[in-house]
Amino acid sequence: MGMSSISQGGAGGRRRRARRYQPMSEINVTPFVDVMLVLLIIFMVAAPLLTVGVPIDLPETQAKALNSETQPITISVNSAGQVYLQETEIPVDEIVAKLEAIARNGYDERIYVRGDRDADYGTVMRIMARISAAGYRRIGLVTLQEQTQ
Repeated sequence: MGMSSISQGGAGGRRRRARRYQPMSEINVTPFVDVMLVLLIIFMVAAPLLTVGVPIDLPETQAKALNSETQPITISVNSAGQVYLQETEIPVDEIVAKLEAIARNGYDERIYVRGDRDADYGTVMRIMARISAAGYRRIGLVTLQEQTQ
């Protein structure tokens, strides 16, 4: 009867030691991409809501929208008669001085006047007259697109 000898591993009959755990040197970017996509969607939805912060109920017309490459200066009149330049409330007497301070293109700057549907027509016209008398010629009234039913 012969005895069989069973070898326990590599050369010389030594046992192999189990490899120690080594940290993975790769970065898993999948969670990072998921978070970035969620933030992208949130900013895409929120960005149009941040254009002008003065709440105005604009009248509706059938006029087509204007294409503009630059951000225009916006003057808003709310239903209480308060006047805003961009998002800052200003007195009517200071409109021309403030426009001259922020107009990058001088008198060729595009200026949009946003009047609330319930705003006093005289106040809106008085503002437009002051802007026009100061020499600005590219003045526009902002309305909403009329909904056809």
